[in-house]
Parts: sequence; structure tokens; C-alpha cells
Amino acid sequence: MKLSEFKYNIAKNLIAKFPAEPRDSAKLMVLNRKNGKIEERVFEDIIDYLNKGDCLVINDTKVFPARLFGKKEKTNAKIEVMLLRELKSEERIWDVLVEPARKVRIGNKIYFDNNKFNCEVIDNTTSRGRTVRFSFDGNLFKIIEKIGQMPLPDYIKREPTEHDKKTYQCVFANKNHLASIQPPTAGLHFTEELLKDIEAKGVRIAKVLLNIGQGSFERIEVEDLTKHRMYSEFFTISRESAEIINKSLKSKKQVMAVGSSVVRAIESSVLTSGQVKPNKGWTDKFIYPPYDFKITGKFLTNFQPSASPSLLLTATFAGKEEMYKAYKKAMKSNFRFFAYGDAFLMI
Repeated sequence: MKLSEFKYNIAKNLIAKFPAEPRDSAKLMVLNRKNGKIEERVFEDIIDYLNKGDCLVINDTKVFPARLFGKKEKTNAKIEVMLLRELKSEERIWDVLVEPARKVRIGNKIYFDNNKFNCEVIDNTTSRGRTVRFSFDGNLFKIIEKIGQMPLPDYIKREPTEHDKKTYQCVFANKNHLASIQPPTAGLHFTEELLKDIEAKGVRIAKVLLNIGQGSFERIEVEDLTKHRMYSEFFTISRESAEIINKSLKSKKQVMAVGSSVVRAIESSVLTSGQVKPNKGWTDKFIYPPYDFKITGKFLTNFQPSASPSLLLTATFAGKEEMYKAYKKAMKSNFRFFAYGDAFLMI
């Protein structure tokens, strides 16, 4: 498979700038992989595609306002710092992206919040990547919550607002899992009421954790897909969650994964028996055609950007031709694309 097979054009007016409100009023496209049938529904209808005994698997990571704006020492040049991952909490060392990168070198200091604290660049990682050390006493996340902006993708051509701190967050996000720079966007459509209705139907809900990092913003640069390497992301599947998923598998019911992060976590944790094992660690799993899914029976996602890892995963699960057929239909029906867009379910 070549990358060029997974590139497509999208009209700018179909890229969602704002979420649907209420969340579950978003459109839902459903592809039946067995017969190729495509339905257009409303997201709250997803309950119709879940049966008693099935398992809905969600990623309860929480997004933090990771985009900071500061000023470079001496020159006062405006610098954007995107926090990616805390490396050493006790030393306040982080991996970040900076813009404009050409102005930020090792030894430079960037000041924030009216010079109340700064970060010093201690290493280069990529062309835009830096490792920095913050000089801040106290809870750094509290000040980040105060001065940071939600890290909306670049294709959303507007400034983030305070409202995004609520809408760019799943209702099931765990406050103790504050570590992602993007939500599992397929999960943005769920409301608390819809989740209660799903449980009341007898559907099991399992929570896993995968902290979504730099990989959510990456584009694949190599034509030969075998040469692409994903950024490693931390994930956890608890014993309790593994047991919930395995109960559905043992009873021949299906597992619906909410988002590519869930698929990557559970497909990275497969026992030889075909069940999920409790697991904790880092995964750089890159799923592209062909791939035999061991756990995932149904897959819920959004309409993904061209040449992105999430699009490759979607094509792998749906089939490339079937995916493009659904995408073309979505465009004709004015479905909204990408992070704040509508949902795509494959059954």
C-alpha cells in the first residue's frame, strides 16, 4: 500500500469549525461492511447499533489547554509553545513544539503570564520540537488551565475560546487523566443521557486510557507505508476493563471501539486466546492495510483528514473502496468533517 492511495480533497466549507449542539444531534453515517449498505442517521441513533451484551469501549483521557503564548527573553518576540508530554514531573521537563521554530534555540528562555515564570530550552528534538525546563513552583497544570488555550488543530481556522474548554472534551473524560492534546473525537458526540440509555439497554461500557499526543497532529511523509513510525503514546487497560471487554467476547457479542485511540490500545493488548489482557505501557502501533482486527468488531470514528494515520485505520477496517464510497456520499450530503465534525460508524 502507498500513501498516495489515501489522499483526497475536501471542500473548506465541510471542515467543521464548531461542534454540533447538543452533542448527539450530529449526523451519523453507518456503513455495513457485510453488504455495503450506507445509512444516514443522527448520532443519538447509535444506540440502535448496540445490542444487549455488547461492549462499548471509550478512552477517558482528558485534554488540557496545551497551547501557551509567551515572549522570548531580550527580543520579546511572540512564541507559541505547544506542550506535548511531561517527561520528568519533578524537574518540570517537557517535550514541546515551538513556533516560529527558527527563533527558538538551546539556552533561550520564554516568559509567560506577564513574566511570572519561564521555560528554558535545553534540547532540540525535531525541526519544531524542543525539550524545555519550566521554572515554576507549585502546580504547573493549574497555571496552564488558567493561561493556556485548547490545542485545536490548524485546520480549524479560528482562535480557541473558553467555550472550547468544555466542547473539546468528552463528557466521560476523567479529571485524573489530564494528559492529552486532543480528545478521542468520536467520543465528543456522546451525552451523559445517551450513555445512561446505552447502559440501560444492557450494553457494557469499558474505559481504557490512551494519552493522545503529537501523533494526532502528524501527517505521514513517506510514500512507503511500511517505513512510517508512529509516535509512542502511553496507555492503560485495567484488569476490570479487560474483564468487561472479555465478557462480551466470550458471549460472542461485539466490541464497539470509540475512536482510533481505543482501537490502538486494545489491538496492542491481545492474548493468544483472542482476548484482551490488562496492559500498561507505550504503543506506537500503526494500523494500515492489510490488518486482521482481533478485538474490534464495530468502529466509531469521525471523518478523518487526508493521509492521516486515523484515515489509514479507517480504510483498514472498512475497506478502502467502501470507505471512499462513504466519504463521497458524506460530502454530497454535507456531512461535517474532522475533529468537530460528524460521526462515521462501521459495523
